Amino acid sequence: MKKNNKKEINDEYKNGCIREKEEYVLKTYNGKKVTVRDLQLQVLEIMDEIHRVCVKNNIKYALMAGSALGIVNYKGFIPWDDDMDVIVPRSDWNRFIEAMKKDLSDKFYFQCYETDKKFNVIMGPTMKVRKKGTWMEEVNFLLKNRCQGGDGIFVDVIIYDNVSENKFKFEMALTVTKILMPLYVLLDNLHLPHDWLSRFIRWFAYRHSKKNENSSLVSQPISVPWEKFLKEPVFKKEDVFPFKLYEFEGRKFYSYNNIEKILKEWYGPNCLKKWDGEKWVETLPVSKRKPKHTANLNLESDQKQKEDKVEKGK
Repeated sequence: MKKNNKKEINDEYKNGCIREKEEYVLKTYNGKKVTVRDLQLQVLEIMDEIHRVCVKNNIKYALMAGSALGIVNYKGFIPWDDDMDVIVPRSDWNRFIEAMKKDLSDKFYFQCYETDKKFNVIMGPTMKVRKKGTWMEEVNFLLKNRCQGGDGIFVDVIIYDNVSENKFKFEMALTVTKILMPLYVLLDNLHLPHDWLSRFIRWFAYRHSKKNENSSLVSQPISVPWEKFLKEPVFKKEDVFPFKLYEFEGRKFYSYNNIEKILKEWYGPNCLKKWDGEKWVETLPVSKRKPKHTANLNLESDQKQKEDKVEKGK
């Protein structure tokens, strides 16, 4: 049974995962604290809806990156994680968009290039699924949300693509995107037409995926070039697929087939929880346990609060 009560969710798991008790404050407003946990509980509503739509329409999806790490270490959110990331295979992408158009609850909305040509197609997710009646400003100094639909809190959704088994060819394809990135950012910030560039970047990523559809490897599309050179999160398809159900905050969501192997390859061998003889403990240094994506937010309205004062996460 789905549990929406905050205390019930926090008490759901007492064994087999880390029990982090630190409170991470995102901001204060009129003396009231807004914490990462407050944000997480509302983001969870979006994720519940994505899961419902995907299951109804037989569309594959999986929690990725830090959201997947939270599954293994916390059976839910990493306590300071202020976003949620989902992957959808390219083979399901068009059906996913149609399913969202048809079945998404009117409490939510989504933004992607296929429905709004102002959606940024480089450096970020392929779609944002947002909650109405909320507002959020991301930590993003290069590209702003140009879509007219709104700036509600969100879950990021990204295509998982076929990539070349030849590391040189893959890096060269990423290099093309990296070269185009400054031009894209410049045109966007000067409010100059750049849909032609968006179309090229999308075509180039699709072309790479199509040419490598028989590859044994999968990753983020080459329109996402921010990973370090030769350090991109590229994985064997047999470790990624088929997706499996895992416990997450009192419900079950899908993630990687061989989740622990994927996480170790992405974040290093010491990313998983450790047993100290009495309890499971976090391996990430305290100094790095900070929310990274939220510059400002309002969980009660789709308008910015003028009195907001953003605080650094503890």
